[in-house]
Amino acid sequence: MIAHYKKYELKFKRPAGTSRGVYQIRTVWYLLLNEGGKTGVGECAPLPGLSKETPEQVEHFLNEICLNPEEYIQHPEKLTAISSVRFALETAWLDLQNGGKQQLFPSAFTSGKAGIPINGLIWMGDVADMQRQIDEKLESGFRCIKLKIGAVGFEKEIELLKAIRDKHDAAAITLRVDANGAFMPDEALEKIRRLAELDLHSIEQPIAAGQWMKMARLCKETPLPIALDEELIGINTKEEKEQLLDVIRPEFLVLKPSLHGGLSGCDEWIALAEKRNIGWWATSYLESNIGLNAIAQWVFPKKVKMHQGLGTGQLFTNNIESPLEVRGEELWYDQGKTV
Repeated sequence: MIAHYKKYELKFKRPAGTSRGVYQIRTVWYLLLNEGGKTGVGECAPLPGLSKETPEQVEHFLNEICLNPEEYIQHPEKLTAISSVRFALETAWLDLQNGGKQQLFPSAFTSGKAGIPINGLIWMGDVADMQRQIDEKLESGFRCIKLKIGAVGFEKEIELLKAIRDKHDAAAITLRVDANGAFMPDEALEKIRRLAELDLHSIEQPIAAGQWMKMARLCKETPLPIALDEELIGINTKEEKEQLLDVIRPEFLVLKPSLHGGLSGCDEWIALAEKRNIGWWATSYLESNIGLNAIAQWVFPKKVKMHQGLGTGQLFTNNIESPLEVRGEELWYDQGKTV
């Protein structure tokens, strides 16, 4: 087996705003495994400032894999703490095993017979820009809208959400918000109570990660279901995961294979969560269509009911060609298109 990788810079169609800053470009690496005339491809997409691994560490481990790919395939635990590289290796290996056609998990999804419900993501911007995004998503047929909040002012964000609710009740439109840890602990509960008045589905990561007892108290007292996201970063062993879930006891987990231990790490999170009656959904992590395709194929066989966060493939001007397409509020795999 021969392994090599390619570095690639994705360019956003419009600036992607979060409470951590605004992204204009996105660097990813593609890991390629060649054997028997076939090539498996996996995407490594860490995000500086959020992923535990640095770009330098990513390239170090990719170089190590290229020197001895079989060693890392046989012992993926060596990459437990390097989530983005583990995800790339897992998916490249699955792709190679299935013929190198980017069909990692053959299913009704990859045969074009079923789609995956997804939410429409609203990026942070000024109020007019966010309202424009909301209108576009609703007109496109989305019935689950997720807003990034925490940057343009809480009162303005309340107004935006209220404007949606004035036109569409919770039975018609599901609303999720993602604070990315923007609330201060002493103000978080009051803000959550005000958000709950608008019949929201949930709030992701209301306070910054690492404050387990404060998050646990919020989860106990909240009138609005709380989903953990950044809280899961760097929690890699089964024992650590069990402890986090048992202490905080959230309503939901938001799983990103590139950030939360690859596919195997997320599978472990799911098993532990379901044992505790904790719900979950998966979301992409600003990957290109290579990573998005792998995550979507991994999710579908799990018979998910809730809307997933898998529509970000439309964000880039120079994305990789893909069979994926959004139809209404669903992600579909068009067999007539090739990767």
